[in-house]
Amino acid sequence: MKTDWDVDIPMDDGLLLKADVYRPDDGQYPVILSYGPYAKGLSFQSGYPDQWNRMVSDHPDVEAGSTNRFQSWEVVDPERWVPDGYVCVRVDSRGAGRSPGFIDHFSPRETRDFYECIEWAAQQPWSTGKIGLNGISYYGINQWQVAALHPPHLAAMCVWEGAADFYRDMTHHGGILCTFFPNWYDKQVKTVQYGLGSRGPSASINGLAVCGDEDLTDDELAANRADFGGAIASHPLDDRFHRDRSGLNSQIETPLLSAGNWGGHGLHLRGNIEGFLGASSKQRWLEVHGIEHWTHFYTDYGRLLQLEFFNHFLKGEDNGWDRRPSIMLNVRRVDGFQLRTATAWPLPDTRWTTMHLDPGLGLIDRPSAGDWTASFAAMGDGLTFLTEPRDVEVEVTGPAAAQLWISSTTADADIFVVLRLFDPEGNEVTFQGALDAHTPLAHGWLRASHRALDKERSTAWRPYHPHNDLQPLTPGEVYRLDIEIWPTSIVVPPGYRLGLTVRGRDYEFAGAIEATDSISTFKNPFTGVGPFLHDDPADRPPAVFGGTTTIHSSPDRPSTILLPLIPDAKAGSTS
Repeated sequence: MKTDWDVDIPMDDGLLLKADVYRPDDGQYPVILSYGPYAKGLSFQSGYPDQWNRMVSDHPDVEAGSTNRFQSWEVVDPERWVPDGYVCVRVDSRGAGRSPGFIDHFSPRETRDFYECIEWAAQQPWSTGKIGLNGISYYGINQWQVAALHPPHLAAMCVWEGAADFYRDMTHHGGILCTFFPNWYDKQVKTVQYGLGSRGPSASINGLAVCGDEDLTDDELAANRADFGGAIASHPLDDRFHRDRSGLNSQIETPLLSAGNWGGHGLHLRGNIEGFLGASSKQRWLEVHGIEHWTHFYTDYGRLLQLEFFNHFLKGEDNGWDRRPSIMLNVRRVDGFQLRTATAWPLPDTRWTTMHLDPGLGLIDRPSAGDWTASFAAMGDGLTFLTEPRDVEVEVTGPAAAQLWISSTTADADIFVVLRLFDPEGNEVTFQGALDAHTPLAHGWLRASHRALDKERSTAWRPYHPHNDLQPLTPGEVYRLDIEIWPTSIVVPPGYRLGLTVRGRDYEFAGAIEATDSISTFKNPFTGVGPFLHDDPADRPPAVFGGTTTIHSSPDRPSTILLPLIPDAKAGSTS
């Protein structure tokens, strides 16, 4: 493997971005390219030790066959890809790592940079001109954006757990501000900003300063980056700011593989499914898996899946990829996963089942006998409704939606709905999520003043809210809320119960939490939702959101949840 460090890539405004290029000694090869802010010279092991140590301890196939000297956070290991006949190009995005400039995440400027990097790579003497994009999270999110610009040499894209809608997937769940991004900015971007120079780390692979050779003052560093968290908070509705940072899925025609995570509620699931469904690509595949969001990208399972996809589209191999079913799901069980393939999403044989909330009977498959109301503190733990245990297993796989009739003692209310699983003894069963070790089955959110529906884009199983106007509540009046619940998958064993919790704040796991359940690259301890909290006091002032919320139900206005039941489980081999 030949390595070219700090190759200049010129942008249309004269800025030079820096890239590392890993390639075979001679010849022309297709390219796997990534563009992002995590610093190409920062090793996975030193920058993200918690994630690395957990991954290789549980999955030794990640380390096998590589020195792992070139491993970096959320991008491919060139030692695994170059021997298979690929050039790997890692670009430090504008203002990050060794690339100078102003940091403005997911902005049109970044998307244009990404486009120019693709076209630059296509013109290099070591390139066949066929460019593939691959990477996790940030390195997947910006693929949805750049692919909509139709770079002429973009031949395939693999979006591994990358959101698509900046407002709905990333910053305002159901219209409620998520505090993830300003915290992420402090812990994972400012720490590798260009200009930290000698104050930043040195690359173990070549000794270069990870954050450039220039030493800027703190004031100079601040002037070279956007106030990302402040900008997000100052745009509470889905306006041009958010649209400029969202993927235009309908304009994407590139062959794509979209890989999501059942435990990725808050960032790493909805966009993979919505992007897959909304793309105009004639050749597109959806895969969904579980466990931590970085792990399967590096395991043999994930890497070989990516390799087969890119071998087909970048090398023209007739390897059967194009004959794969378009949907590949690792159906979740309490003790692992089983592979299921399908031809459409939601699954064609879904039996849509409406369950009714009843404060006395729980979640039942028939309407309540009469009218009822149940109240809870509007910023409190709320109410939980349980199904009866069944004597056979029941599979729930797909999107869900709640329809609740509520009133509030104030002019607004935030509703958090949580789909949960309980064992026969009444203990909650949680799962290793994309980040949090105690992740429930599914989440949904809605700010009541954002209840307006886009009827053309809504379906029964995925209500769609435009989030472009506020409709305050009149205290005491009853309103219908249609709440999107992000997709999930679980085979419920005999004797277990599903539960729906309706509450006024983020879910918290009630069981024992270990210090090792959290991750050092995030500010907050993980208590059930990882870093995806909705706790900004300026966004949720108690005077507006701290009253009492009441759920109402009657025969003509039932409060319900729509669940995707799958008859006669078809899951196949364990994966």
